[in-house]
Amino acid sequence: MTDRLDRARSTGILAVLRASSPELALEASEAIIRGGVTGIEVTFSTPDAPAVIRELITRHGDAAYIGAGTVTTAAQAAAAADAGAEFLVSPGTLPHLTRTMLDTDRVVMTGAMTPTEVMSALELGVDVVKIFPASLGGPSYLGALRGPFPDAPLMPTGGVSPDNLAAWFAAGAVAVGAGGDLANGASIAASDWADIEQRAARFTAALAAARG
Repeated sequence: MTDRLDRARSTGILAVLRASSPELALEASEAIIRGGVTGIEVTFSTPDAPAVIRELITRHGDAAYIGAGTVTTAAQAAAAADAGAEFLVSPGTLPHLTRTMLDTDRVVMTGAMTPTEVMSALELGVDVVKIFPASLGGPSYLGALRGPFPDAPLMPTGGVSPDNLAAWFAAGAVAVGAGGDLANGASIAASDWADIEQRAARFTAALAAARG
């Protein structure tokens, strides 16, 4: 598992990207990468998400860590894997879907919130347990989960910002998923790429400080 998680650990931040068109998704991704965040989770709420994934991999290769998010069906998991996604993220942990995701041999991250849900995800063999929505409990909740699950690779998503990034890693996060504070929906809709790049730069600086 350690080898499978090397990219996630080194990348540190996955930008959770939602856009109303493939073109906006690509422009937003480029702005995020220019700002120093090289982990991009293209969600299936974005039209033609597999095409966006494929294009980003063509453009950036190993210089970026590109995957699919909001995977809720087996067909989506297969389409993302076919497009070359390096990781697959689901907001929850459904046994049948999770097994299908694992069968792709991609890094699999599935959502959980309670200890029971974390146990279910780990029992199925996921690579990372996505704690979502992490804003409900904050870093202290993630730290509390470390008691019964000291070795579980946990990734908080929801409520992650540059201001609390260090606290999440101090609490034991293997990586973080950052949505609106990074891939801001209003800025993407307005094609304000300077704002998106600046947001990514703030996250990049916060990650560097946290790793000090």
